[in-house]
Amino acid sequence: MLKINNLTKTYAKNAVKALDDISLELREGEIFGFLGHNGAGKTTAIKILTGILPFERGCVTVCGYDIKKDTIAAKKNIGYVADNHVLFDKLSGREYVDFMANIYGVSLIDRQKRSEQMLELFSLKQAFDSPIKSYSHGMKQKISIIGALIHTPKLWVLDEPLIGLDPQSAFELKELMKQHTKDGNTVMFSTHILDVAEKLCDRVGIIAKGKMLKVGTVEEIKATGEDGKSFEEVFLAMGKESAVVGAEASDRQQKTAGGSGT
Repeated sequence: MLKINNLTKTYAKNAVKALDDISLELREGEIFGFLGHNGAGKTTAIKILTGILPFERGCVTVCGYDIKKDTIAAKKNIGYVADNHVLFDKLSGREYVDFMANIYGVSLIDRQKRSEQMLELFSLKQAFDSPIKSYSHGMKQKISIIGALIHTPKLWVLDEPLIGLDPQSAFELKELMKQHTKDGNTVMFSTHILDVAEKLCDRVGIIAKGKMLKVGTVEEIKATGEDGKSFEEVFLAMGKESAVVGAEASDRQQKTAGGSGT
């Protein structure tokens, strides 16, 4: 479904790698949680695999299509919900969903059926013909989700999707994720809510300072820590350990650079 091999990304004028040789493979029919602290590299990785950001080294394929060589074919299999609601807010909700459906070649019958189901699910029917700029944060999140799913993508990617949703809508979104994978598709989402990841995900990946630390089930990752430690405790311990290792590596680089200049 999704294969990332030796992916490396460095932002201009920054010696520190935003992503450092990460590899990952997602399977059909799984919900995958992408975990890490702020600045760990989650959003950078998501923007690369959705074709938004370029990268220096590595390979990303979606449903067998290389994101660099077969960009359009790869993107046709992706539904993406950003964390910042990049929307055409002068459009109504209906106009936005129609726009997304047109891009992906969704028939009038299919788009109507799918949008009605999700509008009912998210209690958004009354606002569907209102301008998006009048929507609340949560409503914008919902219309983003509908737009991302209108073409029933094989890979559904969400960046912090639960932020701003009320409890009922958050529940419905999680049910949508489960249903999407039951149909043989894959869901990848980033989150800071470890309890949600623990209960919802088939597997999770933990990233810190641009490096992939662990990938596996929650139970497999818990087994790498001390006996009796919760998933939250193991996750936090990994973050601290990564910070120490990163600081030591940075110190060594500075000493080496200093020595080479004498």
